[in-house]
This record gives sequence, C-alpha cells and structure tokens, in this order.
Amino acid sequence: MTTILYGITWEHARGYGSVVAAAEAYRAVRPDVEVRWEFRSLQAFADHPIDRLVEDFDLLVIDHPHIPIAAEQGLFARLDGQGYDDELALLATQSVGRSHESYSHGGHQYGLATDAAAQVAAFRPDLIAEPPRDWEAVLALAREGRVLWPTKPIDAFSSFVTIAANSGTPPMREPGVFLTLETALPVLELMRELVALVPADNLGWNPIQAADALSESDRWVYSPLLFGYTNYSRAGFRPNRLKYVDIPAGAQGVDGSLLGGAGIAVSARTRHPDEAIAHAFWLDSAEVQEGVYYDGGGQPGNAVAWESDRTNADSLDFFRGTRRTLEGAYLRPRAARYIELQDALSPLVTLALAGGLDDAQLVSRLNDGVADYLLED
Repeated sequence: MTTILYGITWEHARGYGSVVAAAEAYRAVRPDVEVRWEFRSLQAFADHPIDRLVEDFDLLVIDHPHIPIAAEQGLFARLDGQGYDDELALLATQSVGRSHESYSHGGHQYGLATDAAAQVAAFRPDLIAEPPRDWEAVLALAREGRVLWPTKPIDAFSSFVTIAANSGTPPMREPGVFLTLETALPVLELMRELVALVPADNLGWNPIQAADALSESDRWVYSPLLFGYTNYSRAGFRPNRLKYVDIPAGAQGVDGSLLGGAGIAVSARTRHPDEAIAHAFWLDSAEVQEGVYYDGGGQPGNAVAWESDRTNADSLDFFRGTRRTLEGAYLRPRAARYIELQDALSPLVTLALAGGLDDAQLVSRLNDGVADYLLED
C-alpha cells in the first residue's frame, strides 16, 4: 500500500522544481511513499495562515521566521528525538552560516534548512569584468544609470537591516529599539542616495523582477542587494546569465546581510509522521542536495552542495562567490510576533524612500513597532 504525502511550497523553479524532482527520485528509495507537491505564489503562500496549512499538508516549505510562533502553537512536529539525532548533528555541521540554527526554537528543531540564501549582489559578467566591491563604487556605477535595486517593502526593509548590520549597528538588538536615530541616519542617507539613482519603479520590485531585468536587458549590469537565485546563474534559464557575489563591503566587511532561505517542516497534524520526517531528512542529506535537488532547480541549504565543484562549475561559482556573505549573515529576532512586525514595518521603509516619511518619523515608527511586537516576547 502506498502512503501519499502532500506538500506545499512556493511558485518558482527554486521552490517547486527542486522538491518535485526530489520526490520523483524518492520513489526509487521508498517505493511505498509518494510525495505530491503543490505550489502557491510567494505572496499567497506568505498570506495563508500556517495553522490552516498544517491541516491540509504533511510537508511545508517555510521561512525560518515562522518557526517561533509555529513551535509555540504546536503546529510543526519536533524533529529531534525522532530517531534522527545523528543526522541532525551532521546537518548542523553542514549548515551554511546560521541556516540550520534558524529552524530551532526553545532547544528543539522544527525544520531543516533545505534552501540557504541571504541578500547578495549580482552582475552581468558579459558586460562588466568586475562588479563594484564597496558602496562608493556602487554609487559611481549607479550615477551611470546601470544599477537596479529592488525595494518592494520586504526588500527595502531587508536592505535597511543589511546595511545597518554591515555598518556595525545590527537592528533590533536592544529591547524596544529598532535603531537609534544617530545610527540610522547614515544608513538612510546611503539608501536615499541610491534610490534616487535607480529607476523609480524599483520601489515596487522584488529580487525576481530585478534578476529578470538584469538578465534580459543590456542596459542594466548590477544590483547591490537582492536575494540570490542560483537559477539565473545557470545556462539556459534566461537569455543572459548573472554572476552572484558578496555584498558591497562596509565597516564589517561583507557581514550583516539579512539571512533568508527556506526550510522543510513537518505538520504536527500529519497522519504519517514517520514517513514525512523520513522524507525531510532524506531531502536535506548532502547527496540529495548536491544532486537531484540542485538539478531540479533548487538552491541547496547543505554546505556540501555549496562546496561542490560540480554545482559551482554549473553556476558561475554562485555558491563560492557568495559564501562569505552567507557565513556572516544577520539572523532576525527569534520572537513569536516577528512576522507581524515585519509585515507592519516593511511598508514604512519603502514609504520613506518614496518621500512619504522623513528619517526621524521613520525611525520613531520603527522603534514603536519593535516595542509593540517584540517586547512582550
């Protein structure tokens, strides 16, 4: 008798093609288990409550900031103490930066880092030999009208965090404070200068739109901060390939980029916990991540795949070229209401960049938001 597991992920080759290819390969490993994946748009997936998703799906591809609230509400199954503790220990050693850690809460593991990402930089290697390596060079290239910077609310917020952390003042590290006005001003000055030099419609763009524009038009050659998508570094995905590299260097070198990525979690409501947990650990194993998961369009979360000669040769050194940034990435607060904070505060950053708030107003409202959403945690 075949056990059918249902999974939910997001609509992109990186999020969907990867797990579907792996599911097909899994039939040879476990002929008695079939994994069927569905996908939603990034926005629809983000908007759909997790407490409803866990009723309908056995496996969920999720963002790590969802872990604290899901753990506290008992929505995801604990992955430690299930007979895979040796595998968990191995995966911890194979983590890209703090990716593995980001799926833990309260001393337990509620997800596995299937996909590793952070804000990085991208350029067209056929149009410029070397990308800018610091912010002065970024601004110089932007003055030539050749730079894109996606600043849709979540991406503007992420860039604010990245630049601040890279400057040596990581946000949300003091109770009730996003940043002080004194520390925020130089960050906002840089952001305002850059937003004035890139196309105005970038205020509504996400990283996929920026990567598409970079790869399809010779007018644009570089973006300093966007979440990396290895698909664009591979031959045939778009008309031209992108090369991804570390973020522009600041006071902290290339440390401080906001950690993203995606992980796999198991619903606490699943009727097939043993089969679902077994598939999650198989999916995150080094062999699968470096092999069928990558080949299906995935961006592995396992460091063995990031160190692989094969994956790097296939992707213009996507993994080695951005690894320093990933290793020094900023981990967002581990608070149950963090997602609410991010949803509420992100539009304020884009609004400020569009001229709707001055610096003092923005910082005041961000600090109020941190006090409202994080202090009670």
